Amino acid sequence: MSTQTTAHILARADLDALFEVLAGDGFEVVGPTIRDEAIVYEHIDGEDDLPVGWTDEQEAATYRLARRDDEAVFAYNVGPTAWKRFLRPPRQTLVEIEQRDDGSVRFEPAPMPRERYAFVGVRSCDLSAIGVLDRVLTQDAYEDPRYAARRSSLFVVVVNCAEAGGTCFCTSMGTGPRAEAGFDIALTEVLGGDGDGEHHFVVEAASEAGRALVDRLPTRQATDEERTRVDKICEQTAASMGRVLETDGIREMLQDNPEHPRWDDVAQRCLTCTNCTLVCPTCFCTSVEDSTDLTGKVAKREQRWDSCFTLDFSYLHGGSVRRTNKGRYRQWMTHKLSTWYDQFGSSGCVGCGRCITWCPVGIDITEEAAAIRASTDKDYTSPNTRPEAGR
Repeated sequence: MSTQTTAHILARADLDALFEVLAGDGFEVVGPTIRDEAIVYEHIDGEDDLPVGWTDEQEAATYRLARRDDEAVFAYNVGPTAWKRFLRPPRQTLVEIEQRDDGSVRFEPAPMPRERYAFVGVRSCDLSAIGVLDRVLTQDAYEDPRYAARRSSLFVVVVNCAEAGGTCFCTSMGTGPRAEAGFDIALTEVLGGDGDGEHHFVVEAASEAGRALVDRLPTRQATDEERTRVDKICEQTAASMGRVLETDGIREMLQDNPEHPRWDDVAQRCLTCTNCTLVCPTCFCTSVEDSTDLTGKVAKREQRWDSCFTLDFSYLHGGSVRRTNKGRYRQWMTHKLSTWYDQFGSSGCVGCGRCITWCPVGIDITEEAAAIRASTDKDYTSPNTRPEAGR
């Protein structure tokens, strides 16, 4: 357990106190709930909205909910939604323009966001994804002010993973299954079976705001044994990943093989449906769209999510740069695992496995990388490009 955090015990029966304190502090609470036969992140009011007693089963192109034989609260893995949906919504108005009757024109920038979110149930991989978006959208000369405004007031409640999913590979990327930094509060759920006591949560506070909130919860100090139990849970999860991605030298490997025959192979399967980019917690590409009302006097410009898998995304005068499935998939995977290092100093992948689960034809990014590596003679070992947790 991190030496920079304090540990307390919150009884399962007192979980609702967390939501009450967050709501009382003016936060809009977002957390996991069941909708359309999936566990998604939505606005929630309390524990009654949580997926208690449910889990998910995930494999390539496969997702289904299943009932558990206990009352676990957070015994699921990441679903089809990512937290970026709230920090950078799929569609948002940037400016409204109106032609007045006197001939003048009004330009009205959309007001800056005022939401104060508390995210409850953030997994370590997704926490790392938020860190990636922070680097992309707030730490250079081209800051996204709307993202920055929402991010600045964010309160993060992490849940350490007690079970790995079928498509998870966060240990390969150094992003989990345990959160080490960058959160306010971390919860580790202990079900209390096998003589481990009552169902409870080990609560770690890692920020001043987190410690102040924990002080208002009905908790007690964790014992050394209870703190050690967290270590064991996370170690067991790390040892049961559903996938593995070898990251040594992956930056160089992909850049050295732009015409590898595997790109043609995957192009025969890829539908360029954009699912992988929409569910990915780090994909950030957007476009702008202008529209007018029926009178022709009021127009607005909106920012909306876009994808490098669409034909128009790479359109320049004269046509699209990437006209083939091969070119678009190669661009996405090479950027995510290779050239992202050049731009932002880390991988663009956090090992959440969403792109594998939600690809309709089951394309597996770990399998594609392994196939290219296996068929090359060069020994790609470059420890300088191994992802580091929390970078």
